[in-house]
Amino acid sequence: MAATELFHNFIASQNFLFINYTILKNLVFLFTICWLFCACSGGTQNEQATEAATEPESEKMSAEATKLMATGNKVYGQYCIACHQTNGQGVPGAFPTLVQTEWVNGDNTRLISVVLNGLQGEITVNGETYNGVMTPHAFLTDEEVAGVLTYVRQSFGNDAEPITVEEVAEVRATVAE
Repeated sequence: MAATELFHNFIASQNFLFINYTILKNLVFLFTICWLFCACSGGTQNEQATEAATEPESEKMSAEATKLMATGNKVYGQYCIACHQTNGQGVPGAFPTLVQTEWVNGDNTRLISVVLNGLQGEITVNGETYNGVMTPHAFLTDEEVAGVLTYVRQSFGNDAEPITVEEVAEVRATVAE
């Protein structure tokens, strides 16, 4: 009886160790995933973004621009933040920065078109080459596109004019033809 009891206790202890090892292995895996997520989401700050605030740069904003900023902040948080990060810096070599670039502060039509149609292929942003894919966001309303672009053009150290809903509608109509 003692030998059977000892054997039973041995088997039980082995199962216990196996269960603990499995739990430990899963916890290490989850910790690693969380660490990678946190490490990738912060990125490094470059000198252009030392004052990369999400508040508008210009102090005088119209009521419409203020409304667009609020809409844009929400849209950015839903669709843009994963690639371009909370500080607009993007991920070097993968997703371009939105901080003080000609792509953001330059031609309105090109910028609107990038959001509506997406972008694929090689581009150069602030001297760094990217070759990736930005998915189209044509499902966004004209107000949401104008909002997110106004938000980006007024945040992260940028100080460009707002994008209007009318501009977005005009570009969308051109693309649809």
